[in-house]
Amino acid sequence: MTDPENKNDWSVANQRYLMASLRLVREELEAYRTHLDKQSPGGQEPAAAIPAEEELKAAAETLPALSALDSLSAVFGLSGFERKVLLLCAGVELDAGFSKLVTTLQGDPSGVHPSFALALAAFPDAHWSALSPAAPLRYWQLVEINPKELVTKSPLRIDETILHYLTGVRYLNNKVKEICEPVYLNEALVRSHLEVVDKLLLACGQPHPAGLPLVQLSGENHADKAAVAANVCARLGFQLYQLQSFAVPGSAGELAEMARLWNREAALNGCALLLDCTRLDTSDKLRMQGISSFLDNLQGLVFLGCDEWKPASKRRQLEFRIHRPQPDEQLLLWQTALGDRAHSHARELQHIVSHFNLSTKTIGAAAGEVMILYQGHANGQEATAGPATGLAKEIWQACRKHTQLQVDQLAQRIEPVARWNDIVLPEAQKQILKEIALQVKHRSKVYREWGFAGKDARGLGISVLFTGESGTGKTMASEVLANELALSLYRIDLSQVVNKYIGETEKNLKQIFDAAEEGGAILLFDEADALFGKRSDVKDSHDRYSNIEVSYLLQRMEAYRGLAILTTNMKSAIDKAFLRRIRFVVQFPYPDALHRAEIWRRIFPAETPVKDLDIDKLSRLSVPGGNIRNIALNAAFMAADENQPVQMHHLSRAARSEYAKLEKAYSPAETGGW
Repeated sequence: MTDPENKNDWSVANQRYLMASLRLVREELEAYRTHLDKQSPGGQEPAAAIPAEEELKAAAETLPALSALDSLSAVFGLSGFERKVLLLCAGVELDAGFSKLVTTLQGDPSGVHPSFALALAAFPDAHWSALSPAAPLRYWQLVEINPKELVTKSPLRIDETILHYLTGVRYLNNKVKEICEPVYLNEALVRSHLEVVDKLLLACGQPHPAGLPLVQLSGENHADKAAVAANVCARLGFQLYQLQSFAVPGSAGELAEMARLWNREAALNGCALLLDCTRLDTSDKLRMQGISSFLDNLQGLVFLGCDEWKPASKRRQLEFRIHRPQPDEQLLLWQTALGDRAHSHARELQHIVSHFNLSTKTIGAAAGEVMILYQGHANGQEATAGPATGLAKEIWQACRKHTQLQVDQLAQRIEPVARWNDIVLPEAQKQILKEIALQVKHRSKVYREWGFAGKDARGLGISVLFTGESGTGKTMASEVLANELALSLYRIDLSQVVNKYIGETEKNLKQIFDAAEEGGAILLFDEADALFGKRSDVKDSHDRYSNIEVSYLLQRMEAYRGLAILTTNMKSAIDKAFLRRIRFVVQFPYPDALHRAEIWRRIFPAETPVKDLDIDKLSRLSVPGGNIRNIALNAAFMAADENQPVQMHHLSRAARSEYAKLEKAYSPAETGGW
């Protein structure tokens, strides 16, 4: 880090050096005026005790580092004449006497800005090549000309950013600043990420004819990629800026202009760029070609955050994968963030790390919120066990909040309310559901601590198939599991996921699983037979890709660290080869009279007023639990309208409406005695 005192010393010395350089240019202008007028400048320039060259030399000796003018000249390879043109343009902005001299020489009282014609005439070392659009002054937009006028006659204006740079004030050009945001190193990196940083520093530190590389960073979490890139830049002395891929201009002209402007700012201010392609549509080939061209035109250190696509760039490329912190690293991050409180919650933290796969940034944000909330509790009580009490409960809820899926078009978040007492199933099915919950709870111990993950990495995800008719409790069972495990539950809208265009379904599925990976949410693929049917005979390309979609779903389910549930009304439609790859299959039977009676006993909330309900008669209604709930709810509205408790006649009317909806006729066995 620069010492503020040294920085101030440099600023003073740089200012002195700039003014001495301007004086040297002004003396050449005065000499040109003398040549034109065949007379001395008179009162225009007071006699100086020290010649301009000696003053410049003295100013240079006081500089603790290279001046801004010398640095800029070296970066862009300015000739002596081009340097003088730049100073000529800066002089009229910084010195009123300078601008007055220019107007006199040009014979135009309104012409305060110099022209190339004046520079060509006034400076002995002038050369015509400096006027070329490919020469540094115009290519790098150090000076601006009016395109509607002759090149030699057009007023020259120094770019404002360049003017401030010469005076020692550095900032990013406004056009670049509008679309790029700085990335700062806000958190310490975990060991595995520091290892990537060291490899990158080694690769970037070695001289190479092609210069600094294009570094592609792939991985599940963009925040981790940005943190690694920021750490590399901090070690190399660069300031990292981030640009979203959608902000890259579309037209070729704007794209080239943007690349040129970035290269200028990067060279002057020591900047590196991170192009975030997280939301890049890789199916748009024209767009991809434009971004590849943009990358080819960029100079200096450039990072590309992208998983789906590798650009066909002419630049030297390096690729590194940034994984989320390992479980032991995540545990250390939690311990560091929680400080002294972490020791008394060691077991709960292990439990949290086994369920949530968080980035460094997310852990820092969640831990910060938890400590603020927890310290605000008046009683200050902490529990010592379980993820659902005390500080551990706050941490768990914060993790759930920070890992909510950002795929609103593809998934619907369900707030689970059902618990074990709410679901009526045969004991065998209930036992399987409890076994599923146990496996989710203890998967970290079995996979990691007991070594199963190391023995066979395949099939470590917990995949479940719920089969049964509509209304038999498949969605309710998912809610029960979500409540038991204190995890978020998302119902996947397969009508949005399945796409007729080749490759789009897999892309949608990837988006869902990637978004859910961090929080280990429960994914409910309702009515999955729309996608998950028997593999068809391959007759054409669409059949082939349909099979690929199903295989991709199974592959992601097997690898997913959370719980993935498929539901179907037609188990017979599921390919047996796929059933073998699903860990649990739960058959939800059509409820018999005994189970229907139990559902009726539990269907009304404790607050609902009821009167003279005959459970035996109600259990004769041959409908599953979902329809029983509809009947009970509709009957409650009827009773509320009459300001009466729910009674059998309300239920009879509601049952008739439900049967009519189902196009099902009442049978005497069901309604006899009502």
